[in-house]
Amino acid sequence: MSNDLSERIALVGDGQMALVLADILSARRIPTVLVSPFEAEARRLGETRESARLPGFRLHPAVAVTADPAALRDATLIVCAIPTQFIRPTFGRLAPSVPKGVPIVSIAKGIEVDTFRLPCDILAETLGADLQVAALSGPTIAAELARRLPAALVAASPNAALSARVAGAFSSDWTRIYQSPDLIGVEVAGACKNVIAIAAGVADGMGLGVNAKSALLARGLAEIARVGVALGGKLETFFGVAGVGDLSTTCFAPEGRNRSFGERLARGRGVQEALADTISVVEGVPTARALMRLVRERGIEAPICETVEMMVFDGLPPREALAQLMRRETTTERITTPAQ
Repeated sequence: MSNDLSERIALVGDGQMALVLADILSARRIPTVLVSPFEAEARRLGETRESARLPGFRLHPAVAVTADPAALRDATLIVCAIPTQFIRPTFGRLAPSVPKGVPIVSIAKGIEVDTFRLPCDILAETLGADLQVAALSGPTIAAELARRLPAALVAASPNAALSARVAGAFSSDWTRIYQSPDLIGVEVAGACKNVIAIAAGVADGMGLGVNAKSALLARGLAEIARVGVALGGKLETFFGVAGVGDLSTTCFAPEGRNRSFGERLARGRGVQEALADTISVVEGVPTARALMRLVRERGIEAPICETVEMMVFDGLPPREALAQLMRRETTTERITTPAQ
């Protein structure tokens, strides 16, 4: 894969995906700086080139690491690798250092609790309505990307030239990047799959078997599609890499944070205890609350997501949650509602 020295890319964040994306860019010999929100972590990562968030991974020496927002000023492309609930305060602080006209690519997957906004909406509200935005999403377990195992992603933006540019930057010998104009669909899919993954983890923790888990994924995908289409996404997006692809990976991968959280819940851990068992953000927890408020406002049927919310926020025991789902009246199987 040829290099592209015309780009200078800044990755805002120091989590797993920021690290593995930096690895892709270093292999492409694209000048890259990783901007951590935390000065101590930036100093530690810069010195050791290692992170507790991704054991066994070593950051390439060519990737600069800093906590100084001034590092953004030379970027031609900025990647937001900040969890959804922290995008607004983080980029609000960084805004004076973000160059005008430089696009932002979000890899966050969630819905902001208080506003129901998707990551690219939050960025536009924080940095200006004329901001060029894109999402980079797909079935990407960071531990596998760290070993440079093959993966496919989707670069989504209403601006086709920006989608192509993002795809060009992050394509490598082990990553294939598709392009899509459906920014809303890709972001909804990425957010909602984390909620379904919590339910999948509960199924694992209860030992319900493959039959139940496969049915859960199928009906979970229907809920994701209903929400996405209602918000303006395209139905076909949910049957592609960013939809069913990402959902499957998140629900089956042992490393999946949301799936693992659900598994711990089913095995008797309390919510706070289960959250404390990981150093990474479990995006499906706040997203479940935001999603269900949105769903109720719009009258969308989403029983699995509703059950997850009740388990996480209302203390509904997993076995009672299962009983509630099994007692639901049987109907004709459908993906979206007739009105959609």
